[in-house]
Amino acid sequence: MASIFDILAEQRIADAIRRGDFDRLPGAGKPLVFDDEPFQSPEQRMANRILKNAGFVPQEVLQRREIAALREALAHAGEGGEGEAADDTEKAHIRRRLGMLIVTLGSLLRR
Repeated sequence: MASIFDILAEQRIADAIRRGDFDRLPGAGKPLVFDDEPFQSPEQRMANRILKNAGFVPQEVLQRREIAALREALAHAGEGGEGEAADDTEKAHIRRRLGMLIVTLGSLLRR
């Protein structure tokens, strides 16, 4: 059975639809885009949303961004023409950092 609040809310929404209050909303007629992770618990999604609204980014997201940037850097390492030894040193440094981040992210996700 619906509560009085549910009934009132439904009536107000129906009135707003009849008046056309929802006709010119941003994104009208377009599919909804959810930026939530579907495999996270509702509590974790809420915590991430609060952090996002406050301007903070979860550690997992920062690490994933850095991993992507390092993979890109590894793909383009050695294109500067500095010499083969410098290229190998640079690639080794990127690989070490990338490996460390992947292990750290894996342990973060297991928690």
